[in-house]
Amino acid sequence: MNENELRAALEAILFVSHEPVTLDELVAAFEHEGREAIVAQIEEIKRTLDANIGGFTLEQTAGGWRLATRPEHDAVLKKYYALKGENRLSIAALETLAIVAYRQPVTAPEISDIRGVNSTQTIRTLLERRMIRVAGRKNVVGSPFLYRTTKDFLVHFGLNDVRDMPRLEEFGDLIGESINEDLVAAIETAPQTSDSDVTEPATSEEAAAHEAAALDELARQEVQSSVVDEQQE
Repeated sequence: MNENELRAALEAILFVSHEPVTLDELVAAFEHEGREAIVAQIEEIKRTLDANIGGFTLEQTAGGWRLATRPEHDAVLKKYYALKGENRLSIAALETLAIVAYRQPVTAPEISDIRGVNSTQTIRTLLERRMIRVAGRKNVVGSPFLYRTTKDFLVHFGLNDVRDMPRLEEFGDLIGESINEDLVAAIETAPQTSDSDVTEPATSEEAAAHEAAALDELARQEVQSSVVDEQQE
């Protein structure tokens, strides 16, 4: 396979992939092409897209490569998706996501304390949308579940690693929404869970069981909260 054919094949893979493609996955897809040749063509694709400005760019995110729209088109894309009725994250979900992103791992009660309101519904929504995951249990009374951000979170916001997160004050620019200053202050002053206080799932089966149990627990808490609200009314 010559360079042009290899580059075209790589573009085809990147085009059809719904998530970032790692270098190892690309190497595995081409048995007779070396890693260096694939890296060279990936870099060439990026150079070509950057030099001939169009609707796409090639970006490195979540440990892989993907074709993405350019930042300057965000406004028109947001308008387009609004017209299409796309289900965007609510302000409550974005606030909760900010807390998890900057204080992970963090428990549901801690999230609610930082926000100042019951956050079980938004936590459940973020779990179902794969923006956060159950990271284990905290070694305190009750052993509450701990939450972290996911690979889907990185992809959604175009980040390669959680270490690429902007300063908390700049998180609003990343998500396209302003974050309340009081919430920013609450996140900054919230205590951080230490690694010694975390019991992580030992297997993928245990992790799946934890997530199912967490969803059930959040659902029960939502029902209990609704009952309390009705009684107060």
